[in-house]
Amino acid sequence: MGQAILRCRLPVIFLKPISPRMASVFKDVRLRALKEMPLAFSSTYAKESEFPEAEWVRRSERWRGDEAILYLAFDNQDEKAACGMVACYADEEGNVARGHVISMWVDPKYRRAGVGKLLMEGLKNWARSRGLRGLKLMVTSVNQGAIDFYQRMGFVMSGKTGPYENDPAVFEHEMVLALEE
Repeated sequence: MGQAILRCRLPVIFLKPISPRMASVFKDVRLRALKEMPLAFSSTYAKESEFPEAEWVRRSERWRGDEAILYLAFDNQDEKAACGMVACYADEEGNVARGHVISMWVDPKYRRAGVGKLLMEGLKNWARSRGLRGLKLMVTSVNQGAIDFYQRMGFVMSGKTGPYENDPAVFEHEMVLALEE
């Protein structure tokens, strides 16, 4: 679970797997994401902004291991402010082991600069190293930018949809990606 480096159009972006010492950075980026894109996540800013610091440390511990990962993206290895995040956990549906992608977000200043691609490549590598056969995610119907991004990354609509729990006027699409071995 080392760090990945990819040259983008911006300065060098580094991916780092979450650790408990990064709990405050995780809290900051997660709350920015929930505030900036309230219809993109299953939780809300109002709910998570009330979490005590111990909850952020606990989450940081939970998202680092064999069954789950959370990557933070940093510009020039600045560990004080992340410019993106993504998480994934191993999930078995039927006889197919896949990674379930959640909490994907890139700071608006860094969008379309390779940060999202780097985050997704990090997840693909993590999933392959655990023998997972693919990735899946849910994306809200009102988040066309995310849908377009996931399609550029090779995801396709599975045909499964469901209601979005935070707004009855919005629904979610499942998207899937097969991973080559």
